[in-house]
Amino acid sequence: MRALGPGSVSSFLKVILDVVYAALVIGVAAAGLMTLLALLFSFNPDLMAKVSFRPDGVDLANRGPVLAGGLLAAALYMGGVLIIIGALRRIFVTLTAGDPFHPDNVARLRLIGVMLAALELGRYVVWGIGNWMPWVKRVDSNFSLTAWFSVLVVFVLAEVFREGARLRREAELTI
Repeated sequence: MRALGPGSVSSFLKVILDVVYAALVIGVAAAGLMTLLALLFSFNPDLMAKVSFRPDGVDLANRGPVLAGGLLAAALYMGGVLIIIGALRRIFVTLTAGDPFHPDNVARLRLIGVMLAALELGRYVVWGIGNWMPWVKRVDSNFSLTAWFSVLVVFVLAEVFREGARLRREAELTI
């Protein structure tokens, strides 16, 4: 089976990325809506009228801002993943077309690297905020060498693609 072009592995992966992209769009929209609802319920607790979802009897309305913050963090995280998947979809369009060293792929790979780094930094921020909250169980931070290695690999791949695009331009100018 071929790696590039129509009917190849890259076109199959593009279809999978399209499905994941659609699911993430729905997830981001749902998380955003739930964030707004949590804020609404926290400002008007009568809407929830003594609803308790926890066995210890803590009203959900009393934790509305915390719930909204958690949902907002989840929506932002999914939004970051959505940007990454969107860039990957556009890269796979060029792979399916048989043009892996398309000049736009360099910027797309750099965007993916930046978003991976931002997601990892966001994870540290959420961890730090969580440790300030007295009702949150303390969790040790776990520096992820794998995540930062992945960021570096994506940036190196972006430079490889930049060089490939440059070589392709030179080859097109050759008679």
